[in-house]
Amino acid sequence: MDTLVYWTRFEYEEWTVTLAATEKGLCYVGLAENSVEQLKVWSKRFETEGLKEDEMKLEVYRGQVKEYLSGKAISFSAVPVDLKGTPFQLQVWEVLQQIPYGKVVTYSEIAERMGKASAVRAVASAIGKNPLLILVPCHRVVAKSGELSGYRDGKERKRNLLQLEKTRLICGSAE
Repeated sequence: MDTLVYWTRFEYEEWTVTLAATEKGLCYVGLAENSVEQLKVWSKRFETEGLKEDEMKLEVYRGQVKEYLSGKAISFSAVPVDLKGTPFQLQVWEVLQQIPYGKVVTYSEIAERMGKASAVRAVASAIGKNPLLILVPCHRVVAKSGELSGYRDGKERKRNLLQLEKTRLICGSAE
């Protein structure tokens, strides 16, 4: 059954945020200038009947994302989501949601938590396909060296999110 995906885009302080949701819940968060284009490409994998811009449908999510971006340590655990991915991706994304606000872990630690210590590259690939930035906090994953690694919407946004959470990155390593 095809699903209609509602979306909106808004500015908040230095952030440009694109949100999308189905009737089931939030399904996409983007922070890049080209997030609407990314959403259009991503939605093709979602078996959607189309995208419809609708600010009011996304107002509740918009408020929660704004709260987070204002520096409040809010939990998104009660936010309904509609995540689509492979079973492995869904497992990785579930582990990401267990990383506490203001903390970072490595890709290796995620793989170990899943009981798949040798699957670090597969874990990194799944993290890179995360459609729900912020809610599924992939920005809290760093390289084994402690250095910032890739981020779908750019390393600078990843750094800004970690700074927002007051995560301490000292001399390239997470503390």
